[in-house]
Amino acid sequence: MSNTDPIPGQHAYDQPPGHPQGYPHRRERNQATTRRTALTISTIADIAAGFLGLWILLHLLGANEANVFVEFVHGTADWLAWWSQDIFTMDTDGIRVLLNYGLPALIYLAIGHGIAARLSRA
Repeated sequence: MSNTDPIPGQHAYDQPPGHPQGYPHRRERNQATTRRTALTISTIADIAAGFLGLWILLHLLGANEANVFVEFVHGTADWLAWWSQDIFTMDTDGIRVLLNYGLPALIYLAIGHGIAARLSRA
């Protein structure tokens, strides 16, 4: 017997049931991947801005900088805002921290959500 057709009622391995061409629509799959990528990018931007905003809040409220959590948030904020340190050199410490950490937070949000919006429209 040389019949290679599947048993009646069974589907071939390379063809999922109910689909005439044997594979999911590529366009739908690509759109789902693009949406997930856009969501990931905007989430990363939100997390980065969240750490920067949290450090600003902790600093302005006078949090104990010897605390492990505060040290972690400060170190993460320093790492995220390394490129913007001392752009603004004010005498008032609170305003200096607000500007030097707030600017990168706004830039991360604008760029991250801008890229995500662009991907969603594509």
